[in-house]
Amino acid sequence: MTLLSDPLKIARKELDSYWMPFTANRQFKSAPRLVVAAEGMHYTTADGRRILDGFAGLWCCNAGHCRKPIVEAIQKQAATMDYAPAFQMGHPLAFELANRIVELAPGKLDHVFFCNSGSEAVDTALKIALAWHRVRGEGARMRLIGRERGYHGVGFGGISVGGIPANRKMFGTMLAGVDHLPHTHVLSNAYSRGQPEQGAHLADELERLVALHDASTIAAVIVEPLAGSTGVLIPPKGYLQRLREITKKHGILLIFDEVITAFGRLGANFAADVYGVEPDMITFAKGITSGTVPMGGVIVSSDIYQAFMAGPQGIELFHGYTYSAHPLACAAGIATLQLYKDEDLFARARRMAPVLENALHSLKGTRHVVDIRNHGLVGAVELAPRAGAPGARGFEAYLRCYERNVLVRSTGDILAIAPALIVEESHIAQIVSTMREVLGVLD
Repeated sequence: MTLLSDPLKIARKELDSYWMPFTANRQFKSAPRLVVAAEGMHYTTADGRRILDGFAGLWCCNAGHCRKPIVEAIQKQAATMDYAPAFQMGHPLAFELANRIVELAPGKLDHVFFCNSGSEAVDTALKIALAWHRVRGEGARMRLIGRERGYHGVGFGGISVGGIPANRKMFGTMLAGVDHLPHTHVLSNAYSRGQPEQGAHLADELERLVALHDASTIAAVIVEPLAGSTGVLIPPKGYLQRLREITKKHGILLIFDEVITAFGRLGANFAADVYGVEPDMITFAKGITSGTVPMGGVIVSSDIYQAFMAGPQGIELFHGYTYSAHPLACAAGIATLQLYKDEDLFARARRMAPVLENALHSLKGTRHVVDIRNHGLVGAVELAPRAGAPGARGFEAYLRCYERNVLVRSTGDILAIAPALIVEESHIAQIVSTMREVLGVLD
């Protein structure tokens, strides 16, 4: 075995030590799917096949794989300064990247707190929300509101406000004082193109929770503007606007979890821009470095930041991570944002979105398909589950697409698509034709 991934030969017994995340370990290790290289829109497998990446790695490689400007920035930084302490010290790249992010952020969101992943970003945002109310003298606001079918990472805060049962059921009572809004998947909206027409009224459920708990106890509401990991649930028209109205009315912070949607996925800087709603905080990760180096963060409004700065001199927020604003991650982030700008990739995503929409919706009427959803460069094809075996048909479809050299993602019986922003029409055609072929032979 070499230190790098080429050419890597791994014996079956060498697979056992690694406990893989969110993976059917026994199934994988009986028939491994190993990739050893990547470039542009493709992976290369250990047996030499080129796999078209229809999912941007894991929602994250928005600029495509191994882009030269990003790789060179990381290499240069690694040779210049490998690490700098994040507590009581800083380095110039952290401030440069924060300023670049603030230039892209909507409205009054003008301060960035860095971490290393979407999970850390969510827990950071929740802690900031609780602490903000406390420094303002409203310490009774300790309750957090999430949403059914929401995914907010795997920290205890994230799974508490999250609403995917399998992610929660083994881990006890989690955080106290958490409640959930209903999800927005309305069956009558099947086969919607873009934002569905029906469902804005579901935001009014927040008024019911306010009446139940009293607004004086509620700190924040957190939602994904577009829910990704649960199977691509698009917000109904007017829904996010109504959530914003209700939270403002009751003095509740609104957090948008944009770990998936930030940096071009919907054809704009943030989903907040696309949907015309300015939250109080935005979490981000994934696309900030195009997946090259782990990084995440929270963008907060000036009102939130200044409330902490109004207190006595000293540490204002007792929170942070050893690797907050890691130099390599900052170098990668700066190079990534510059690449997005130089190649106008967010506008490119807007131009390609109708191509993806039309291709995906051509699968309507295909065997097993019960719904198709899309917005920006995100899409989902929902399959009817097998009797007594939910998720089995979706996972088998994922495996069969991989065998045909196309990578999609299965989440339950939903096949999700989220290609890099450099995707071509030919790539979309290959992804959709492969799905059609697989579904045609799938039991």
